Amino acid sequence: MRRRRLLYNTALLTVSSLAMNAVAMAFQAWLVGRIGTAGIGLYQLVLSVMNLTATFAVSGVRFAATRLVAEELGAEHTAGVRAAMGRCLGYAGLFGFAAAFILRALAEPLGFLWIGDARTVLSLRLAALSMPCISLCAAFSGYFTASSRVWKPTLIHFVEQLAGVALVACFLRAVPGGDLEKSCAAVTLGTTAANVLGLAMTALAYVLDRRRHYAEQEDGAGYTGRMLSIAVPLALSAYARSALTTLRHLLVPRGLRAAGWSADGALSGYGVIQGMVLPVLSFPACILGAAAELIVPELTAAQVRGDERAIRAATRELLRAGALFSGAVGLFLFLFAEKLGLAIYRSFEAGRYIRILAPLVPVMYTDMAVDGCLKGLGQQVWSMGVNIAESLLGLLLVWQLLPRWGLTAYIGVFYVTELFNFTLSLWRLRRVTPFPRAV
Repeated sequence: MRRRRLLYNTALLTVSSLAMNAVAMAFQAWLVGRIGTAGIGLYQLVLSVMNLTATFAVSGVRFAATRLVAEELGAEHTAGVRAAMGRCLGYAGLFGFAAAFILRALAEPLGFLWIGDARTVLSLRLAALSMPCISLCAAFSGYFTASSRVWKPTLIHFVEQLAGVALVACFLRAVPGGDLEKSCAAVTLGTTAANVLGLAMTALAYVLDRRRHYAEQEDGAGYTGRMLSIAVPLALSAYARSALTTLRHLLVPRGLRAAGWSADGALSGYGVIQGMVLPVLSFPACILGAAAELIVPELTAAQVRGDERAIRAATRELLRAGALFSGAVGLFLFLFAEKLGLAIYRSFEAGRYIRILAPLVPVMYTDMAVDGCLKGLGQQVWSMGVNIAESLLGLLLVWQLLPRWGLTAYIGVFYVTELFNFTLSLWRLRRVTPFPRAV
């Protein structure tokens, strides 16, 4: 029964992720035509700061909710679910509103000093409104993932995405062409409004689901400590990684300018890689990502039961499927890179970079599967430690190499950091799970 439910949820999440990623890629292609590669580059810089603030807003609550609820369900203690979620939602609200205040208050120095472009300040102020929505939705999403009812947040997220696309398109109509500051602000405002809508729908779905399935009362003893023991280490390590990643992104345009690129040329080069090529490379990953996400509560429940056989079987199957799938995707992207670049973006340059990065796809995708297995087995702190080390390595390489070799160095940094992360993560998984070497 559990296996059938896992397969059903995996198929559902895969199909929905493909649909949402297809919408996102079509929207991104339209956005490139509307605001240009320089506009995309500017918005990517805003996103880098938003992602750092969102990391603080979430502070590990999504995985904490997934782990706590999965532990309660694995021990057949459904009465504890409401108490666990109460703690997670309080934690999410606290950090979400704190993140909103910080981003709103520091928007100007962040835009001028960190990003180095005053045109991002308005967008950062608007983005502050979305932080509580992101944190609370993360807690709700963890609950639905652990309780194997992923169709609810999946449907809501799809509606939210469509609303975001419509709102952005509507707001951009009022912006004159060539105004990068207002264009970037319009995209941010549309996304923020969609986040508010998504929170309202997700909260309603949670209230209805909780009444139906978990009406029992629980005193909540011990849940706060358990939640903090999961969320706080993840949060601290996530802060470090996100800060390093953000600095790395902010250094890219600076490094390109130091290599002789113009200001808008540097934004365009950064926008092509970060805003056009990487979405194409990661688009098929949603198929494997669904399985990697849903394996977390399954492995957690098996670990609580002490079922080592189930752990070995699930891990082996996921890694084998990941290796085969990612190899096929990498080969396809390599062979049809130029056609994809022209079909999606009408850009030979995008197609050229897709081909250059395509051999890295098997490493990226399989690492995603490994990371899901490690989280399901309670190795999230190790995973985050490796991620921090990867981010630090990438930051140092970008800082040292980009001023000399430009985008060529940026491509090389991707290869070095992804291989570094994958090697250490797979080594750790082999240590904690005695699966056969032939996976």
